[in-house]
Amino acid sequence: MRKKKNKWLSRQGIGLILGPLLFSIILFIPDLTGLAHAPRAVLAVTAWTATWWVSEAIPIYATSLIPLFLLPMTGGTDQNTASMAYGNPIVFMYMGGFMIALAVEKWDLHRRIALTIISFIGTSGKKIILGVLIATAFLSMWISNAATALMMLPIALALISQVEEREVMSGDSLDAFGKGLLLTVAYSASIGGLATIIGSVPNAVLVGIANSTLDADISFADWFVFGFPISIVLLAFLFFYITSMKFKFTENKEISSNFAKDELKKLGAMNKNEKLVGVVFFFTGVLWISSGFLPEVISSHLTDTIIGMLGGVSLFVIPSTKEKGKLLEWEDMKELPWGLLILFGGGMSIAAAFDDSKLTEWFGEILSGLEVFPYFVIISILTVSVLAMTELMSNTATSNMLIPISIGLAAGIGIEPYGLMAAVALAASCAFMLPISTPPNAAVFSSDHLNIETMAKAGIWMNIASVIVIVFAVYFLQPLLFP
Repeated sequence: MRKKKNKWLSRQGIGLILGPLLFSIILFIPDLTGLAHAPRAVLAVTAWTATWWVSEAIPIYATSLIPLFLLPMTGGTDQNTASMAYGNPIVFMYMGGFMIALAVEKWDLHRRIALTIISFIGTSGKKIILGVLIATAFLSMWISNAATALMMLPIALALISQVEEREVMSGDSLDAFGKGLLLTVAYSASIGGLATIIGSVPNAVLVGIANSTLDADISFADWFVFGFPISIVLLAFLFFYITSMKFKFTENKEISSNFAKDELKKLGAMNKNEKLVGVVFFFTGVLWISSGFLPEVISSHLTDTIIGMLGGVSLFVIPSTKEKGKLLEWEDMKELPWGLLILFGGGMSIAAAFDDSKLTEWFGEILSGLEVFPYFVIISILTVSVLAMTELMSNTATSNMLIPISIGLAAGIGIEPYGLMAAVALAASCAFMLPISTPPNAAVFSSDHLNIETMAKAGIWMNIASVIVIVFAVYFLQPLLFP
């Protein structure tokens, strides 16, 4: 009979005990850190929260509520500082984006966008992969990478079946095409999200912490001008790498372009609801991208948060023509990822407490020894370290923990913090080797077409490419663009 595993020896069980234990050691043994009470309390709360985030001892969204009560209870900061971070404008900007994404998914507009792109790109194996790559990356800029990957997975599997049934490829070529297509879905879902604030959780965490802790306003347009070129370069490498290096294939004949067209026919003509949601989606995106270039007298009254909420709330006003009610009803909001909004708040609450208690300065003093290294080397070490951590733990937990610390690191070596913060945020979204690294990796791994060895061998080169692109972008591009 198989022996039942002791739950206390699991990652969750160990984390459940280790979190409060670290908290107690740090808080009640002052000589260990030499810190005054307030920064020591913040460090203790951070250790507890981070341990539970990493171990998932309890749901990470529930863990994100710990700073709300434990920071003021322990004297780390006051109640207002701890709680107001949960209402940071970036939280509501993200909420507006989520509301628009809900409407896009509710009326199947995302599927139509993906199939339209695929039908336009072409019929060869490489063009099919390119079409899936573009569709996935585009959707991931506006919808969570997990939702994008789950939506694109059945489309990719159907394309693989079409290739097999029509004997377009066979044997090793068919296997290579299938694996390459599925990994394209996973990797482009992660890479596409780098381009926008709402496309990636770490991006939103960075912008929120910069706003609440550094009083810096990094707009949607600021980040897009920085993040979009990074996405384009990595997507170009991904396409070349998948089709010309890692998963080469030969075709017996062209893939019929009828697949995407047939699927579009099944969806029928674009109805009025889809058009209305598309208009809201389009104009919200245009305003987000262009607001940073508008005169200050206008942009000061048209912030990214206002644009996001304007677009989201308008969906509750515009009538639906297909069923009673509006394009969005409050019942639809049960699908909104409320936990993510709380998670943003938890990370920003800790960051605000870091600043208020001067704990950031303590980290700066500890890390000041790194000032002997060139800035380029520091960025490289930080990027590699964060990427390695994200392979094994949540990118949200990684960014929530390390972005505040990167501010301290920057203070310690006497530089602006935004480059190090950007390196952390970008690297936290670029883990490609393991199924547990990102939700898109897990989604495509569930298809049974891939094994861990294949994903790891393919992902390591994507990791290396990501490190190179991120380091050079942070070193050369970021100082020119923001803040």
